[in-house]
Amino acid sequence: MQKAPRLSRRATLLGLTALAAPALIRPRNALAATGSPFVQPRLNEGRIEDGRRVFDLTAAPGVHEFRPGIATDTIGINTTFLGPLLAARAGDRLRMNVTNGIGEPMTLHWHGLHLPAAADGGPHQEIAPGAVWSPEFDLMQKAGTFWFHGHQHEKTGAHVWAGMAGVLRVTDDEEAALPLPRTYGEDDFTLVLQDRRFDANGQMPYAMNMHDRMAGMQGDVMLVNGQTSPVLAVDAPLIRLRILNGANGTFYGLHFADNRTFHQIASDGGLLTAPVPMQGTILSPGERGEYLVDVSDGAAAMLRAETFGAEVAMMGTTGTPDVMEIRPRSARPAPTLPARLADVPPPPDATGEDRRFDLAMTGMGMMGDFTINGRRFDHSRIDFTVPLGATETWTWTNTTPMLHPMHIHDVQFRILSRNGQPPAPQETGLKDTVLIRPQETVALRLSFADYADPIHPYMYHCHILEHEDAGMMGQFTVV
Repeated sequence: MQKAPRLSRRATLLGLTALAAPALIRPRNALAATGSPFVQPRLNEGRIEDGRRVFDLTAAPGVHEFRPGIATDTIGINTTFLGPLLAARAGDRLRMNVTNGIGEPMTLHWHGLHLPAAADGGPHQEIAPGAVWSPEFDLMQKAGTFWFHGHQHEKTGAHVWAGMAGVLRVTDDEEAALPLPRTYGEDDFTLVLQDRRFDANGQMPYAMNMHDRMAGMQGDVMLVNGQTSPVLAVDAPLIRLRILNGANGTFYGLHFADNRTFHQIASDGGLLTAPVPMQGTILSPGERGEYLVDVSDGAAAMLRAETFGAEVAMMGTTGTPDVMEIRPRSARPAPTLPARLADVPPPPDATGEDRRFDLAMTGMGMMGDFTINGRRFDHSRIDFTVPLGATETWTWTNTTPMLHPMHIHDVQFRILSRNGQPPAPQETGLKDTVLIRPQETVALRLSFADYADPIHPYMYHCHILEHEDAGMMGQFTVV
């Protein structure tokens, strides 16, 4: 098998689009870096009841200290900000008891999962204040890192900004047989990356201006699991970082300050065929990646993120904040990486339609609207239907000057090409969110199996949450 090319940080970032000169963000409020010990989400394996794995999840207002002594109003799921890490195995029957304690309508979407449309948690599965929603479904994913978040139409951005999100980790026999780090809290760590901006009172109001609406909400304080600049002390010489870009609108160009090489082993939907070496990678809002980092030399490693919004081609990067410092306690030899990870077959042949999606802007400049195929989202309109069992090709063309990470519910798809060229090695696996650059055409292959429902739709939308809320979203049924 041909070895994957080494991807440098600079090549990765310049491959995105031409970047303007950075305009570095300077901390300008009370929520500056703290250097506190790293804390990852609390592990929650649920309980087994009548053959089901049951999780009880309550979304409620909270007060979180992003820095000691400064209390910020938030929304949390079973805690003050964000939620637990739900752990389950492929093939489990899941029951999610979701209680709405936030005092207004909400939804909770299982991002990346293949499941019935009525259990998807999109805008059509609204939970009234005080009500409990209890969808049940079989966990049909391969091992991987998935997540859940608010998806109330026109409130998705506000709910996620306040903290309504969490992670779901799936295991299976194929992944368990590999010599990979997987001991939670010892050599296997989950990072929810976000950024927020705070006012003089330490609050983070969701107060959009026109730029926020057009480019996505961005903050000037980097957060990892709700912490600022945490320090991760480790004994293991090889560690696994499961990273979610849980931001509203910020893209993260991840790299280490010393430009060390690390390896990506999984994308949105699970393991890649083989580890991909790189010195830098980009995660769009909604995307996940799993990475192996060799710290066997005992030297501290600072993870950084070149940050930018949807308008990067016009405005450039917005900063290069420190994300997290990794401090090995000693130098120890690291195990050899497996040469092969998983059997990822080639994309299936198409049996159904070739659909085309044009991403566009209407109006002028910052006053424009975002559309898909010339239309904004209409809650009562089904844009098209897909026959159950079909394998289709969806081709996306971005005519806007903005970046758009497009997310499709129900399926893990495969990227066929970017502007007629094969995808990069780290994009050859299963995906549910794909970055479409300005003036780029990207072709995807999707298979629709198992679930049909003529009433309840699945969504497709930009995962810049402000674009989604403004109408850059459509819906389809499988029949």
